[in-house]
Amino acid sequence: MVRRPDRRNPNGMLHRLAKNNSAKKSAPDEVRFLGSWLQDPLRTGAVSPSGRALARTMAGYVDPNHDGPVIELGPGTGPVTSALVARGIAPERLVLIEYNPEFCNMLKARFPGATVIRGDAYNMAKTLNGSLAAPAIAVVSSLPLFTKSVPMRHDLLDQAFGLSRPNAPFIQFTYAVVSPMPLAPERMSAHVSPRVWMNLPPARVWVYRSARQHG
Repeated sequence: MVRRPDRRNPNGMLHRLAKNNSAKKSAPDEVRFLGSWLQDPLRTGAVSPSGRALARTMAGYVDPNHDGPVIELGPGTGPVTSALVARGIAPERLVLIEYNPEFCNMLKARFPGATVIRGDAYNMAKTLNGSLAAPAIAVVSSLPLFTKSVPMRHDLLDQAFGLSRPNAPFIQFTYAVVSPMPLAPERMSAHVSPRVWMNLPPARVWVYRSARQHG
């Protein structure tokens, strides 16, 4: 069953903040992203930031009414971060793990209330090092999963579930036609969004939930 995101915005002030953040993204963001990709394509994955339609779709799977932090993996220049704020997630609830030091500085400037951690998102448990104040209500990922082995991808998912409340989603976008997280029914359930045609290139969002947790 395909679960469509709820696009309601419960907080007008947060929506305006996110809109302002999104408006600040311009050609230099694209240039910085491309430069990061040229330096390390396996780590950056994409040559440009996620488009607004894709970012909104990803954020739509996060329920802002649940208490707890939201972990974002590989936020880059912050398009999905802006969409999460527009969704109603206060910046103070955001924990952003980014490897690129320039992107980290940009995220700190654009989302001063958020916790920005420079580190390895694929080893997120060690990177966070017990710093979460509460279990996460969602993990939102823009990591290039196809560059990693199946065991590494499953390990990332297990780490995310271990740091999250029961039934919390792990949200991942992909340009591919298949699931970026190899499907294993004993490990997770999976739902996929309709294709987001307004993103270039078109993409889908996969949402995984632990099969070993109940909530």
